[in-house]
Amino acid sequence: MKKLDGIRCALKSETLRITDYDRKTHKGYYIILKDGSTRYQLSGEGNETIVLVHGFSSPYFIYDNLYGQLVSAGYRVLRYDLIGRGLSDRPKIKYDADTFVRQLNEITDKLLSGEKFTLIGTSMGGIIAARFAQMHPGKVCRLILLAPAVMDTFRAPASMKLCRIPVIGPVLFRMVAPFVIIPKSADELRLASEYEKDRYILRFTDFARYKGYMRALASSLADCILDYDTAMDAYRAVAASKIPMLVIWGTADGTMPYYQIERMKEVCPDADYVTYEGAYHMFVYDEADRTTHDILGWMGNSMC
Repeated sequence: MKKLDGIRCALKSETLRITDYDRKTHKGYYIILKDGSTRYQLSGEGNETIVLVHGFSSPYFIYDNLYGQLVSAGYRVLRYDLIGRGLSDRPKIKYDADTFVRQLNEITDKLLSGEKFTLIGTSMGGIIAARFAQMHPGKVCRLILLAPAVMDTFRAPASMKLCRIPVIGPVLFRMVAPFVIIPKSADELRLASEYEKDRYILRFTDFARYKGYMRALASSLADCILDYDTAMDAYRAVAASKIPMLVIWGTADGTMPYYQIERMKEVCPDADYVTYEGAYHMFVYDEADRTTHDILGWMGNSMC
């Protein structure tokens, strides 16, 4: 995408409010939870259920390919937009790990009737998934983390730390972030063509148009991703719980760098680890075939 087109996309950020018409024109269903309406999709007739938790900025479309393949493989699969993203509501609340855990607990209670499930979290979804497994261990039979955020060895760039500056930080973040996050939203796709990357950015922009998105991102960064203590407590608790755990990470990840895997191996020594040489952060989207293959192969050797 040309630089000028990327800027035009960024200028569309937070120009609209979500309406019933917007929700009717996009695929998905809606359920009312404590923090508002959540968009979700639940498909498949299998006896085992998989729940997908996406990451920091992209809504549930990042799972398009993985979702379809898991359903085709015979699983019942639930994916949903985190509060503040996609077509879920954007309340004026603190977007910390426990807020996202509450959303996940409520939606699984209502849609899955308390059954146990395999939980997959990507990037920030890794913190959410681990924290959920810590707080509700009886609901999770397997835990799969794809390029998870974040270990206490993570060297956060200055741009991330901006949102933690008292008072003015979140304001500056919301002014600057659209011109960084939106044009660069496809940079972590390795195999996608330029056409596919442009299409990804346009889809990303479509959901970034709704008011409250950047506020949600600023809080999620400050109160979830950069809350190392909560993340590390969750990973330690998961390790102690002996819930079967798989971690997949790409060596060329520019968002959640691969060096963190060494710390995760220290904290979760019994987990299984798969390394994707040369893979970027969003391998779940543009390298879904091998991601699905490795997930299904591992699940076949791990009872639920």
